[in-house]
Parts: sequence; structure tokens; C-alpha cells
Amino acid sequence: MLLKDQVAIVTGGTKGIGKAVCLIFAEEGAKVVGNFSKDVEAAEHLKEEAKSRGLSLGLFKADVTQPDQVKEMVEETFAQYGKIDILVNNVGLVRDNFLMLMSDEDWDSLLRANLTSLFYCCRIVIRKMIPQKKGKIINISSISGIMGTPGQVNYAATKGGMISFTKSLARELGSFNIHVNAVAPGLIESEVVSKMPKEKVGAIIKSSSLGRIGKPEEVARAVLFLASDQSDYITGQTIVVDGGIV
Repeated sequence: MLLKDQVAIVTGGTKGIGKAVCLIFAEEGAKVVGNFSKDVEAAEHLKEEAKSRGLSLGLFKADVTQPDQVKEMVEETFAQYGKIDILVNNVGLVRDNFLMLMSDEDWDSLLRANLTSLFYCCRIVIRKMIPQKKGKIINISSISGIMGTPGQVNYAATKGGMISFTKSLARELGSFNIHVNAVAPGLIESEVVSKMPKEKVGAIIKSSSLGRIGKPEEVARAVLFLASDQSDYITGQTIVVDGGIV
């Protein structure tokens, strides 16, 4: 029970990596609030799966690109549990295109979804963590933010920005015993990957050391490590979970 009695908010918590994080956190004893924005069906599926496994897991519908909705989610969580120990920023949007064909909306929407939401969530949550003198923030970045990916200038820029954000915030909050780290997944089983051309997926797999796609649960275990007290001397770092692509 690595997270016994800890209170965690996981944004984008009903699918893929976010879902896996919510479930492993609940298994390890945390009181989890899984955030979602639109997909009510996915939220219900997560709720049923958690129930079937005997896990307690709450859900909160909020658009994390809207500061008032972020504030409501955080304030209600704090009112219910009296603290917030862990924040996992997992919300992410992908709109791939080559730069010369990229629309203003393709650029602006990713900045807002992937980076501005991070700002809103961290800003309100650290106001709860600082008086506690304790907290763990884990930001889900991507290897695209480290090595770059053609056709993903917008995505890579936001995920690279997330890594820089993580390093700076870690320096700001270290004296309050608040740890800020990032996880950069590679190619992970998801709806997005299932829709990618097979040739592209095959080329990425070929470039990896382990020669396979990763599972959401494998990323979730890295997030669990950073959320637990086993990582208490680690901050400002990015753990790459990519099967050896980078």
C-alpha cells in the first residue's frame, strides 16, 4: 500500500495511461479523483471496473482548460478529504500535421489542452500543498518533447514545454518538500495508436530496443514510483518509458 490514505487527482483519468494510473493508485490505497471532460461512457466504464475490483474511485467532470472548472474540482476535492497529496497532469491532445499545413486551431488548441491546463492545475493545487509542506506532482510528457517528431511540431512544443515547466516548478517548490517530476512515454497502446498507419507503428517499434509497444500499466508503474515516498530524493526529473526509442 504505497499510497495509503493519500489523496490524488488524475486529469484525463478515464482512458489509457490516466485510467491505468487511477486504478494502480486505488490499488495502492489512495483516495483517487479521476477527472474527465466529455466522455461520460469511458468514465462509467472506469467506475464499473473499479467497483468490480473492489476499489474506491471518484470521478469529477471538468474541462481543465477552464480555470473556474479546475478551481471547482480542486476545492471540492479538498473540502471532501482535507488535503491533496498528489496531482497527475495527464490530459493531452494530438492534432498531427506538417507545419506548412497546420491551422491556427491545430496550434492554439494543443497549447491550451497540453500546456495551459498544466498551468491552471498546478497553480491551484500548490496553494493546497504549500501549507502542508508536502506534495507530489507528476506531469505526463512524451518522448516527442525530447527528440522531436515530424508532423508533431505543435505536440512536441507543448510536451517539451511541459518538461521545462517541470524543472522550473521543481526549483520553486523544493523548499516546501513538494516534488515535481515528469514521465515521458513512447509508443503506448491507446486509441490514438490504434488509428495510426501500420507502417508508421512498425517503423517506431523497429526503432525501439525492446521491439514492442508499451502498455499503459507500464507507464502507470513509473508514475506510482514518483508519487510514492520511494522517490523522495528525486525532483525536476523526466523518466522516459519508451522501450529504448530515445
